[in-house]
Order: sequence, then structure tokens, then C-alpha cells
Amino acid sequence: MKIIVIGGSGLIGTKVVNRLRERGHDVVAASPASGVNTITGEGLAEALSGAQVVVDVANSPSFEDRAVLEFFETSGRNLLAAEAAAGVRHHVALSVVGTDRLPDSGYLRAKLAQENLIKASKVPYTIVRSTQFFEFAGGIAQSATVGQTVRLSPALLQPIMSDDVAGAMADAALGTPLNGTIEIAGPERIPLDEIVRRYLHATKDPRKVIADTHATYFGTVLNDKSLTPGDNPRIGVTRFEDWLSRSSAPQ
Repeated sequence: MKIIVIGGSGLIGTKVVNRLRERGHDVVAASPASGVNTITGEGLAEALSGAQVVVDVANSPSFEDRAVLEFFETSGRNLLAAEAAAGVRHHVALSVVGTDRLPDSGYLRAKLAQENLIKASKVPYTIVRSTQFFEFAGGIAQSATVGQTVRLSPALLQPIMSDDVAGAMADAALGTPLNGTIEIAGPERIPLDEIVRRYLHATKDPRKVIADTHATYFGTVLNDKSLTPGDNPRIGVTRFEDWLSRSSAPQ
């Protein structure tokens, strides 16, 4: 089966490509670097010719409110139109748990716009909403740092390892379109400030983490339900401490 992975050179994309190739499928890792650009439309028709499934794990290069919305709306429209023209039978997209609960976040507003485009298209689809990745801990710390202090919400998260996300995306790509949404999450709920505190300790980073219920997370205030999954999510197998303990994980 021919499968196109949009964003196939990124963190999740490379893992999805490898997993699908290991299962014997013809997989194209599509990105601007490979001549496939969902913003300009360059190379889309050629890449999608003969494809049965498209997996979209591309991300915006900018998280600024207007830029990220333009990225997901433009990319979504171009990609879905090209899929319809090519007769693609299944569109699988990676989204975020809590997308519909946090309208103050420009990034999540953009992801919701992307989801709505998918639902309105005629291409059968599966949307996979994931919790935050373990690998984001360093970026989260940086975004909340002032001097040597990292101020973060103590709201619960249920973070997941990128390998487990890739496994879920590969399984969804090989499954029947749900025309609906599934959620994936890690095996344990951990306060956001504690996630970053553990990460900094593991990487011997001297910054101090302070819990602050009013601290915003990429533009929005969190509570314990904001970014945690609902009933019956698919649960990843890797615990945060196990990931941290691996010599290469913090890097």
C-alpha cells in the first residue's frame, strides 16, 4: 500500500515512516525538503498519485497566533483538495488532546480549525489526539524561563513518548477510517511543573521550577482536565522516569 507521510522528516514523521516501511508498505516521507509543500501546493499532486493513505503530522514553523492559523488552514485546504482529486481513501491527522477546551491558545485554535477542515472534507478520516510529548519538556522549560526561574502551572498532564505516538499513528494509518477522533496518552498523570522539575534534575540544569496556578501554558491557563484525555484513551507503554533514565533521552 502506498502511504504518504506529510511532515515525514520531523520527530514523529520519521518514526511513522520507519514503522510503516517495516510493515512492508511503500511510504513516501513528504516535506518541503523533498519537494512536497502543502502551503504552496508544490509537488502535492505528484506525491499523492496512487496513494491510498495520507498521514499528516506536519507542524507549523511558527507558533505565533496568526501564522499558525494560516499554516494549518492553508496546508489543510491544499492537502485535502489534492487527496480528493487523487482518490485517497484515508486521511490520518495528528492533533492535540484538549484542542476543543482551550480557546485562549492560538495554537489549539489553529489545530481545531484543521480538525474542522478534515471533518468537512469528503475524504474518510481518523483524527488522533495526543497528549504532550516527553520530548517537549525542554522546550516547555525554555518557554517559561525568566532568569534562573521556571514558572509553570501544577495542572495535571498525561505525557507520552514520541515512539508511542508514532505507533498509534501507524496503527491508525493501517486501520479502517473512523470518521471520528481517538485519544492517546502516557501511562501516568503528572503535574506540569513536576514534569519539568524532573527533566531539569535529570539534565543537571540549575534552574528552579516554581508552581503557579496562574502561569499560562502557550497562552492559556490550565486546570487538571485541560490537557488530560477523556475515557478510554489508548495508553502508551513508556513511563516518564524510564524515558528520563535513558542516557540519550534528555538530549
